[in-house]
Amino acid sequence: MAGHEHSHDDHAHDHGPEAHSGHGPGRTGHSHGHGGHGHGGHSHGVAADADRRWLVSALALIVVFMAGEVVVGFAAQSLALISDAAHMLTDAASIVLALVAMRLAARPARGGYTYGLKRAEILSAQANGVTLLVLSAWLGYEAVTRLVQPPEVTGSLVLITALVGIVVNLAATWCMSKANRSSLNVEGAFQHVLTDLYAFVATAIAGLIVLTTGFVRADAIASLIVVALMLKAGIGLVRDSGRIFLEAAPAGIDPDAVADRLVTEPLVEEIHDLHIWEITSGQPALSAHILVTPGGDCHAVRRELQRRLAGEYGITHSTLQVDHVGEDEAGALLQISVPGEPSAEHCADAHGPVHRAGPHEH
Repeated sequence: MAGHEHSHDDHAHDHGPEAHSGHGPGRTGHSHGHGGHGHGGHSHGVAADADRRWLVSALALIVVFMAGEVVVGFAAQSLALISDAAHMLTDAASIVLALVAMRLAARPARGGYTYGLKRAEILSAQANGVTLLVLSAWLGYEAVTRLVQPPEVTGSLVLITALVGIVVNLAATWCMSKANRSSLNVEGAFQHVLTDLYAFVATAIAGLIVLTTGFVRADAIASLIVVALMLKAGIGLVRDSGRIFLEAAPAGIDPDAVADRLVTEPLVEEIHDLHIWEITSGQPALSAHILVTPGGDCHAVRRELQRRLAGEYGITHSTLQVDHVGEDEAGALLQISVPGEPSAEHCADAHGPVHRAGPHEH
């Protein structure tokens, strides 16, 4: 096994547009390029360091205040304060998880992990979404119980603590907002802190109502409002992270519309095996098989298609296998498909519709 070491200095890999050849299951024959990947847009080194500093600052604020809130919550017999403290614990956990995920995602791709560990951030976002949903279920049950049998609540303690909590969470939310929220990982932690800010506002109002009117059920009602906000944020995070794990096209990008746009390029006869997905949040990728007219400049076609993908859709990581129609007489792979009859020789498993210029079914 000692002879299996890779010396990357000796390989001198060329990742330019001309260095890649089409590859994938069932693909053979003449290939004219694998597409420039546009790696320049993937670097996040300086910003990632800044993101970590902002997240650590928010974490410090949250942990210090949370400890004091737990003590006051039990002293005041306030479910709203205790639920806020529990939520702040998940805030702290979500930020720690986000920081760990950022470290993992920054590791370079190597071995079997050809994309690196970028989706560690999506795992973190999904975990944050799930914890919001679980916590909202528990707090919802407790709030309904206290609506039926409300305990005595010390309104003054609730009000004072909630007002301090608003200030602390405003500072933590501001810190989090300075980080890169286009990352679903950072957004997950941010949503935790933001819903906690809303919770303190609701708790402060509840404390004021209890103090001035004696209506102790206001504490439980405030908790239910927080539960609704947590449900909304949790569902959004689970949905968005789930789309990435299921290799769905990024929100706002219709693969059929993209293919119909690209197939209007001169010399392009057909586009099939089109896939659009996200490597991680904010990093869309595309692969497709392009058939061009016999004798056409396939390299020029590929460059123009990549220019359109980057300029019109923000897709800079594209893998395009470009072939001439009919150039390989022995391979049905390079022949235009008959409508309604997928080519078994090309691939045993159809990969979506075939796109050509003019009206066609998707």
